[in-house]
Amino acid sequence: MIDYENLLNSGALLKEYKKGEFLFQEGAIARYYYQVHQGEVKMNNYNQEGKEYIQGIFTKGKSFGEPPLFADFRYPANAEAIVDSEVWQLPKENFLRLLEEHPGIHHKFTSTLALRLYYKAIMVSEISTQEPEHRILRILDYFKKNKNDDTKKSNTYKVELTRQQLADLTGLRVETVIRSIKKLEQKGELFIKDRKVYR
Repeated sequence: MIDYENLLNSGALLKEYKKGEFLFQEGAIARYYYQVHQGEVKMNNYNQEGKEYIQGIFTKGKSFGEPPLFADFRYPANAEAIVDSEVWQLPKENFLRLLEEHPGIHHKFTSTLALRLYYKAIMVSEISTQEPEHRILRILDYFKKNKNDDTKKSNTYKVELTRQQLADLTGLRVETVIRSIKKLEQKGELFIKDRKVYR
């Protein structure tokens, strides 16, 4: 999203987080811009029964948790390291100044936020009205479309998400995800090789 030189020049620090460590929690005040340098971070919520719902998964070069920086509301979700990760952390004031001083970065950033809003709107509709197979295909197509540039050369997308993560992203049970993946394979919508799903 923002190149490392601009992050460093703006005062960003590279922080290490262990697997399972929270970068911030739901209800906290937003004080930093976050961008993944290495690893994976998920934004999630837990309901009263402890079931997790994953809002999004962010990998190298992706940023997350920005809306509260603009509108001064508290985080509506947690950010948690899925694996040991390194994440750029830039103070809010420095981040806003960076956007003001670099219109190109600001435009790219606004486009990214618009795409995320579009994804959220689509997924709310999908989760509330569509069949499990359809939900899974939509989430896989979203990740395929937004995979890192260095993997875009192939038309086949290797799904790095676990069955549990797919369930948490789509609001389904793991057993339903497993059955749905088998049905989708039978229909030729995806294939499985060495226990990995490809779309």
